[in-house]
Amino acid sequence: MTDKLIIFDTTLRDGEQSPGASMTKDEKLRIARQLEKLGVDVIEAGFAAASPGDADAIHSIAKVIERSTVCSLARAGEKDVRAAGEAIKPAKHGRIHTFIATSPIHMQHKLRMTEDQVVERAVQAVKWAREYTDDVEFSAEDAVRSDMDFLVRIFDAVIKAGATTLNVPDTVGYSIPVLWGERFKQLIARVPDSDKVIWSTHCHNDLGMASANSLAAVMNGARQVECTINGLGERAGNAALEEVVMSIKTRRDIFTCDTNIDTTQIVPTSKLVSSITGYPVQPNKSIVGANAFAHESGIHQDGVLKHRETYEIMRAEDVGWGANKLSLGKLSGRNAFRTRLQELGIVVESEDVLNAAFARFKDLADRKSEIFDEDIQALMSDEGVTHVSEHFRLVSMRAHSETGTLPTAQVTLSVGGKEQQAEAQRGGPVDATFQAIEQIVHSGTELLLYSVNNITSGTDAQGEVTVRLAKGGRVVNGLGADTDIVVASAKAYLNALNKLDTGANRAHPQL
Repeated sequence: MTDKLIIFDTTLRDGEQSPGASMTKDEKLRIARQLEKLGVDVIEAGFAAASPGDADAIHSIAKVIERSTVCSLARAGEKDVRAAGEAIKPAKHGRIHTFIATSPIHMQHKLRMTEDQVVERAVQAVKWAREYTDDVEFSAEDAVRSDMDFLVRIFDAVIKAGATTLNVPDTVGYSIPVLWGERFKQLIARVPDSDKVIWSTHCHNDLGMASANSLAAVMNGARQVECTINGLGERAGNAALEEVVMSIKTRRDIFTCDTNIDTTQIVPTSKLVSSITGYPVQPNKSIVGANAFAHESGIHQDGVLKHRETYEIMRAEDVGWGANKLSLGKLSGRNAFRTRLQELGIVVESEDVLNAAFARFKDLADRKSEIFDEDIQALMSDEGVTHVSEHFRLVSMRAHSETGTLPTAQVTLSVGGKEQQAEAQRGGPVDATFQAIEQIVHSGTELLLYSVNNITSGTDAQGEVTVRLAKGGRVVNGLGADTDIVVASAKAYLNALNKLDTGANRAHPQL
C-alpha cells in the first residue's frame, strides 16, 4: 500500500509573484484548466484580498474547475479570510489557506505582536475560515526560523480550532534537507493529534534546495507538497512540481507514496506557463528543459542506442516530450481548428474570438510549413485574438537593416484609436523599432529584459519575445510572437506598455 501525496500547485499565486509574471484572468483560467488536466490536487488560484481582479479570477476559476480543489490565500485577518471565502464560494471543492508569521524576527519587526497575540490571531482566522469551508489550511510563515516549542503550541491550537492541513514553510529558502526532514519528524511526533491532519511543506529555492527539502519532508511524514510549474516564484522560486513528482515516480524504492499527476502533461504544462508568464525554461533544466533528454557525448549516445537505461532514468515520452504536430494546414476548416483548440484545453468564449484566432492561424499557416501545438498556444495568447483592451496597437511597421548603414525602423501605431507614425535609426533593427515606438508613446519606462526564444524547431519557427519594463515601482512582462523577430519584438514592447497602462497595484504576501 502506498500513501497519497497531495500536490498543491501555487503557480497562480506564488508563481505570479515573480517580477513581471502577473497574468490576466483569461490566462489564469487557461493555466488552471491545464493544471486540472495535469492532475493537480489543489490549485492555489490567488490571493483574493490582493485586488478585486485577483478575487474575480479566483471566483472564475472556482466556477469551471471540476475535480481539483480551488484555494485562496488569506492573511490571518477577518477581511482577508472573508474575501477568500467569497472568492471560492462557487467551487465544488474549496479551501481557504490562512497564514501568520511565527519566527521571532517576523513577530518582532513585522507584526509587532507577542506570541500570545499571534496564536490568538491564528485561531480566530481558522474559525472565520471554517464558516466557509471544512477544508482549512494553516501556515506558519518563516517556520524554518521559528522556535520549535512555539510551532508545537500554535499548530496544536489551530488543530483544535478546525485546521485540516498544517503547512510548514521554508519562506526564505534557508534550510537543508537533513534539517528540514528532522523538523517534520519532530513536529509530527510532538504536536497532539498530528495524525488527524495533513502535513504540508512549502520550500523556496534561495540555496537551490527547494525540491530536495520538499522530498526530505515527504520522507519524514509530509503528505502535501506545495510547488510550482518550472519552479516559478518569488526571488529564486519554489520547489518545482516536475522535479518532486518525477522523483517520487522514479524512486519508488525509497518513497512510500504516489501522486495523481498525469506525467505526460508535465511538458505541455511547462510550455504553457512559460509562454504566458514570459519566463523561458533554461535548456538544462531537469525534466522540462530542451536538453533534459539530449545526449552529446559519443559514449552516452552509443550507450542509449544500445539500451536506453544506460544513461536515462526516465523516458522522455513519460513526461510529455513528443512531436506535438498539429495536423492542420492552410486548407483546414474552422471546425477542425475549433476541435484542436478543445483538445488543447483552450476555451473559446465567442465566435468573434474564434474567427480572429482562425484568421491568425490561416496567416501563420501561409508562413510556416508545420504548425505545432506551441504555435497555437502562442497564437491564443495574442491580444489581437483575445481582444484584451489595447491602448497601444501596432498597425504596421517596416524595418531595414543593411551592412555598412544604420538600421531604420518605421512604425505606425494606434494610440487610443488615433494613428501616429514615427521613424528612428539605431544600432540594430529591434533597437530602432523600440525607439520609434518611444517617439510616439513617451512612456518613461526602463527596459529591464529583452529575451528571444524559438517556440518550436526550424528556421521558420515563430520567435517568442519577452520584454520586461519597469515604471513607478511596477514591473511587467510583455510577450509577442511572430515568424519575424522584429515584429514579435514590437508586439512584446506594446504588450508590456498596455499592461502598465491598465494595471493596478496589488498586494503580494510572502509564504
